Amino acid sequence: MYYIVTGAAGFIGSNLVKALNERGEHDVIAVDNLKNADKFRNLADCEIADYLDKEDFLKKLQDGFFDGLVNAVLHQGACSNTMETDGRYMMDNNYQYSLDLLNYCQNEEIPFLYASSASVYGGGKTFKESREYEAPLNVYAYSKFLFDQIVRRRWHKRNAQIVGLRYFNVYGPREAHKGRMASVAFHFFNQYRAEGKVKLFEGCDGYANGGQLRDFVSVEDAVKVNMHFLDNPHKSGIFNLGTGQAQSFNDVAVATVNALRNAEAKPALSLAELQQQGLIEYIPFPNALRGKYQSYTQADIGALRNSGYAEPFLNVEQGVAKYVEQMLKTAP
Repeated sequence: MYYIVTGAAGFIGSNLVKALNERGEHDVIAVDNLKNADKFRNLADCEIADYLDKEDFLKKLQDGFFDGLVNAVLHQGACSNTMETDGRYMMDNNYQYSLDLLNYCQNEEIPFLYASSASVYGGGKTFKESREYEAPLNVYAYSKFLFDQIVRRRWHKRNAQIVGLRYFNVYGPREAHKGRMASVAFHFFNQYRAEGKVKLFEGCDGYANGGQLRDFVSVEDAVKVNMHFLDNPHKSGIFNLGTGQAQSFNDVAVATVNALRNAEAKPALSLAELQQQGLIEYIPFPNALRGKYQSYTQADIGALRNSGYAEPFLNVEQGVAKYVEQMLKTAP
């Protein structure tokens, strides 16, 4: 029996494959599109039973190749570029693809865990899994929102586990291939090592420079939540996956720089000290992001806690320090 992970060579997908391996599961079908060939590196230390291109996988699925052979599908495959303007591509890749998998899993009574997104909440200030708080600001967010809506419409007819996880700002190992869409922790790490300073956006929407707030969650915690639902196939729902605590971009910058300074046996500095010494710099807020940017996110994790998930989450200081240590081990 196989576990199928779509987007398996991507950021969260590859971390899930590795986590399954660590649980002794090696019968994993990795599904992805390696048009960005460098993503293969994310799977180089993983054990898989087979790799399938997304198109080949869908054809095999439709032909019944996997019937009776699947334990669960962990669907992470998507276009995650929030700046993508090709709406037809976005809807085909994120919405229709997900719908095809949902239909298959329901027909075959297979647990289906899929990646939703906190972007569905748009510019609101309440981040609770309820329709009145959802107002996507771009076509990426709309593709995720619409699929969640379809799941809700079919809720009373489901005959197998369905779990949608609304990821907030996830950071951690195996994201290097994402380029500009990688986490700010990743970018700050590379900026500081290259230039001796990090660059943050100036303030917007009433926030001070670098003061915009996001719910930053370690991929380590994101994986643990996925495993929790795999272990509890009777639990279904759409759940926020964040720490429940917003922190500023300044907090991420301070944590990143101080973790790097610690590796050099240098003392930690406060935000004010980093600013005074020119180690943190602020750049103009991009016009292209105005009206499409979430200046504040904080997951309401009440539903997740009510599902039985009781593990603590790493805060920015803890999670970023671990991430920097991991990146330094492989950095040139």
